[in-house]
Formats: sequence, C-alpha cells, structure tokens
Amino acid sequence: MSRQPRIIPVAALARSGYHSTMSTVIALQPVSWQRMAKGIDDVRQRLERAAAALEKLGVQYAVVGGNAVAAWVSRVDESAVRNTRDVDILLCREDAEKAREALEAAGFVHRRVASLGKAGAMDVFLDGPDAKVRDAVHVLWAGEKPVPDAIENTPELRETEQGEGFELVPLQDLVRMKLVSFRDKDRMHLRDLLSVGLIDESWAGRFPKELAARLHVILNDPEG
Repeated sequence: MSRQPRIIPVAALARSGYHSTMSTVIALQPVSWQRMAKGIDDVRQRLERAAAALEKLGVQYAVVGGNAVAAWVSRVDESAVRNTRDVDILLCREDAEKAREALEAAGFVHRRVASLGKAGAMDVFLDGPDAKVRDAVHVLWAGEKPVPDAIENTPELRETEQGEGFELVPLQDLVRMKLVSFRDKDRMHLRDLLSVGLIDESWAGRFPKELAARLHVILNDPEG
C-alpha cells in the first residue's frame, strides 16, 4: 500500500521542523479568495498576452481546449462556466517559426516536453524561464494528430470566431477535438457544452461513426 502524503499548513510546518522538500509533506498556504482569483486571472492574462503577440506578427491562431469551452459556454450561461488552468492554442505548422518569434518576444520560453501519459512530445511556451509546464501556452498543430495514437488529426485552421481579445475556434471544430481526445476532462467539457444546449443528439450526424459513438456516451450519461 502506497504512503499517503501528510498535509500540513505552512505555519504548522515551520513549528514542527518539517521541510517542504520532504516528498511526504505538502505545505498548505492559507485559504484565500485572493489566491483563488489570482489563479484565474493569471490564466486570462497569459491567454491575452499570447493572443496579442501572435496578432502583432500576423500569425493565424485559434484558442482551443478548456478556455474555448468556457468561452462558448459563457455565450449561453455565465454561471455554467468552468475555470481552467490550460491555455491551448491551435497553430499552422508553416507558421511555427513566426509564432515562436512572436511568443518569445512576449516573454514566453519554448520547450518540447513529454505528453503526460501519452506517447510523443508537445510544444509549449513557458510563461518565463522558471515557470512550470502548467504555467504555459500549449500548442496543437492544425491538420496533425495531437498524439501519435489519436484517431483523427486536429481540424485545419480556417475560420475563427472573434472573441474579446482573442480568436476562438469554431464550435464544431472544438467538439470534434474533444471527441478525438476523449480524456476525462474532455468528456467533462463535452458535458458542459451539452448542459447549456450547445450540442445535442442531432450533432452525432456531423461526425464519423467512431466519434459519433463517443458523443452518444455523453448524450446517454449527461451527468457523468
């Protein structure tokens, strides 16, 4: 049986003599609305900085992933929006060097990192040289498989929806990407779209058989 980490508030940690470098200790910061709000605002600012940098050099892009889901859901019901830490951007491979120039000029640092739990690697732009991978812009390449064993390529980057300060992936392309990935968080995002009526049973006919079957999993179990 694996050992469970001990969770100790920071103040108690200092009094007890434990050090935060111990792998079995998690140091808790105080509960704070400010810390919660900052986490959300950091993601928003990262997205807006990346979008502005790409637009400055004329690089075509679209916001995808959890932020795209939140943007679409907010158009129907703000109270149903789910916050996300991820900033995912869809780019064209031919714009790779120009996009890198744009993002590095805005303070981001390019890295190639392993995809957690998946074969292959992914391109990310860390939000500064000392940032964590979770504090990064994650790049997906249009018309390519997001991971080697994906059943479909990502959509081509053609039209986008104009957002407030960023370009948004069209809804059908977003749903398709979520059906292709179909991880726990993708199924959660699909249920968010379903809950506000952005997708329904009629959407199954828009996709090939395997993706339609995945959509029916969501339609048949909307609460998860």
